[in-house]
Amino acid sequence: MSTAAQVSVADDRIDPAIWKIVGVVLLGPLMTNLDSTIVNVSLSALSGELHTSLTTIQWVTSSYLLALAVMLPLSGWLVDRIGAKRVYLICFTGFTITSLLCGSASSAGSLITFRVLQGMTGGLLAPMAQMMVARVAGRHVARVMGFMVMPILIAPILGPTLAGIILQHASWRWIFLINLPLGILSTILAFWLLPNDTAETAPRSFDITGFLLLPPGLVLLLHSLEKLSSSSIAGYQGRIEMLFALALLSAFIVHGIRRGSAALVDLHLFRKPVFLAAASTQFFTNAVAFAGQLLLPLYLLTTPNISPAVAGFLLAPTGLGMLCSYPMMGTLTERFGSRRVSSTGALIALLGTLPFSLWATHLLPWWVVCVALFVRGVGMGSINIPSIAAAYASVPREKLPTATTTINIVQRLGGPIATTVVAIFLHARTESLLRAGVPQANLHAFAAAFWLLCVIHTLALVSARCLPLETRA
Repeated sequence: MSTAAQVSVADDRIDPAIWKIVGVVLLGPLMTNLDSTIVNVSLSALSGELHTSLTTIQWVTSSYLLALAVMLPLSGWLVDRIGAKRVYLICFTGFTITSLLCGSASSAGSLITFRVLQGMTGGLLAPMAQMMVARVAGRHVARVMGFMVMPILIAPILGPTLAGIILQHASWRWIFLINLPLGILSTILAFWLLPNDTAETAPRSFDITGFLLLPPGLVLLLHSLEKLSSSSIAGYQGRIEMLFALALLSAFIVHGIRRGSAALVDLHLFRKPVFLAAASTQFFTNAVAFAGQLLLPLYLLTTPNISPAVAGFLLAPTGLGMLCSYPMMGTLTERFGSRRVSSTGALIALLGTLPFSLWATHLLPWWVVCVALFVRGVGMGSINIPSIAAAYASVPREKLPTATTTINIVQRLGGPIATTVVAIFLHARTESLLRAGVPQANLHAFAAAFWLLCVIHTLALVSARCLPLETRA
């Protein structure tokens, strides 16, 4: 081999120090993704253990997702203020401590409160991981970033299985306490291996007004939906909350339009049809994912002779389906375009969900469940990358940081909104059918809820069909 060729090969190698940093920062997204999946699978057990309704216990998921979403804009601002390493250490430590608090909760109310705190720290880990890898990878960023999807692919496979084993053989508290060893290890490794970057810090303005308007407005809106489905007094309170929520959200929209790209969410980006379609696709895809994570475990646990451990294994094919489709998305998008790939994925995911809508009352055989969930996973893994590529291609280069924050917030809001709506619908439908004396009322209620999930799938498909045929920067 010539000297020039040897130099070229050497230059193409990635410094082992970079891989050490990547390994440390990947622990954050892995921990948060596993935690979300495990908790979502365990909502039925939490409802029984804490003696509360589904519409209340779903806030364990919704409150976490809301907190996670609204913390996203803080990542860049905090890094500029105190440095990436300090922020990451605070997040790792905070997530570990709040996991301990969740595991020691004595009521549904305290658990929901601790989950909000957990979401506030966990919400920063994923964007921080992307930011730190982009900083250290240099010209190898494309190769290194490929490994950033590993937590997204591993969590849906391991999460349900771990949740099932924990619920079968241990206390529900271990759903959260299992984070402690990984959190402690992550904190130690982050302190030891991550480079100091305090010299790079610089103050940056932050949209505090938007931050004080959007999160309370969303929380009040979702909470009012729960109240509206209750008794007359609670319904009246719900209408009052709804009015306050709409006022806050309207004020946020006015503020966002005036502030432009400096707002918490750059609303001007939605004037671009491609960006609007991509953001809508991301929103509905996240909605479908988390609503499914709520419904599917609950449905499987209503089936006789299916233990939590078996239910966890039956849910794993969703992650396997994503693992099969996700790595091909970049190549397929370049060849066939965002619209074809994303809409095909949305259609496949819908087809994987339809069996639960059509035959939920007949208690589907385990092999049908596995095949349907594998197909659903293949479809779910095919939607995001094409739509994100279309979104980034639709905005100028200087707008990319703002566009990234905006589309991430919109995407992550789909989960709590859909989870709340589906949980309220399932609870109300079950009570209505029980009062009417319908046989197998719970299974009929699940069938109706799965039809609602199919409607959300259809909205994702419609949004994906609005993406451009070709993705051009």
